[in-house]
Amino acid sequence: MSFELFIAKRIYADKAEDGERFSRPAIRIAMLGVTIGVAVMLVSLAVVLGFKHEVSEKVIGFGSHIQVISLTQNQNYEMMPVLTNDTLIRKVKKVRGTEHIQRFATKMGILKTEENFRGLTFKGVGEDYDLSFFRTSLREGTMPKFSSKEASNEILLSKKVAGDLGVKVGDKIFAYFMGEESMRARRFKLAGIFETNMNDYDKNYAITDIYTIRKLNGWDAEMSSGLEVTVNDFDRVEELTSKLQFIHQGTDRQGVTYGVFSIKDIAAHTFAWLSVLDMNVVMILVLMILVSAFTVVSGLLIIMLERISMIGTLKVLGATNVSVRNIFIQFSIMLVGKGLFWGNIFGLLLCWLQQQFHVVSLDASVYYIDSVPIQFNWWLILAINAATLLISTLVIWGSSHLISIGKPSETIRYE
Repeated sequence: MSFELFIAKRIYADKAEDGERFSRPAIRIAMLGVTIGVAVMLVSLAVVLGFKHEVSEKVIGFGSHIQVISLTQNQNYEMMPVLTNDTLIRKVKKVRGTEHIQRFATKMGILKTEENFRGLTFKGVGEDYDLSFFRTSLREGTMPKFSSKEASNEILLSKKVAGDLGVKVGDKIFAYFMGEESMRARRFKLAGIFETNMNDYDKNYAITDIYTIRKLNGWDAEMSSGLEVTVNDFDRVEELTSKLQFIHQGTDRQGVTYGVFSIKDIAAHTFAWLSVLDMNVVMILVLMILVSAFTVVSGLLIIMLERISMIGTLKVLGATNVSVRNIFIQFSIMLVGKGLFWGNIFGLLLCWLQQQFHVVSLDASVYYIDSVPIQFNWWLILAINAATLLISTLVIWGSSHLISIGKPSETIRYE
């Protein structure tokens, strides 16, 4: 054990009463400052990551990661169908990073009961469609077996739409669609009610089978409104969107031009809002790290002031300024280390309690989720601890230069 470390440990382990050591309260406050700062940073990070993850997953649940859709309108200003045949599917699958491909078709229509009506986008899906998002959001009823080969005559509605229309699971509802020459009607059975708390989607979408929507649009089995593509790494979604731009050049046999858009393009306002949260959490992290560092420095300065006669004695005995500074630097690092330890304990414990028991609830109509979400990213947690220790060490190192001021003969007589 080095001479500097030995003395630093003795100072750190000094258990003198507060009346004898006026620095003890300052040391406790410094350690408490680091503890609170680290806990706040960990909770802030986990909440922002959880919130971004939950909201992103809900948006992706309605539109997947990437969509291949038509850019061409017909004479009625409706988007013309994409030829989602095996040739197009194979081209998409060749792009490395794509995980799942599913067809969908849409049609605007009106749901009408005896007392109410509601205009909706009817989204048709088939057996290739991943319905896991809607299964987890299902609140009442059962999930129908949607098919591309026959009509199920069943429909999924959100809790909001079902409430506005005054219908419940098992009820029969008439839907009306505008055809080329006349209004067309279909009768659906309400099979299930889902709730995602994403009001922009919940109030505008109804889910049914793709076979029915194709028939209403007058399309054959190869025609769809588009493809939804799931990728295996969301961080690469923009890169893969660019690669998929070249899967179809020019127009198809119907004269339709294809476009490829990521969910970040389709729901740009939502992801722009989520990106603002990154700036907020960065500001919190910077402020908490600085507060923690300067709290430790204030404690260090008080310790140095209290031990100034000891500093003079050490210098008289031959210790250099560097050696004396190292004593107090190592003492401060011990202080920061203890604060980091307890900060991690309290911060992670609070996050775990919220994740498991949903202690803090939210207004789902405003925040899209009913409780504060938590997500752990251990690499970022490690980075926060490392950054806090590094910045605190640098600030402590700079402050320790004050030891070089003053002559040993003067400091040794200080009382």
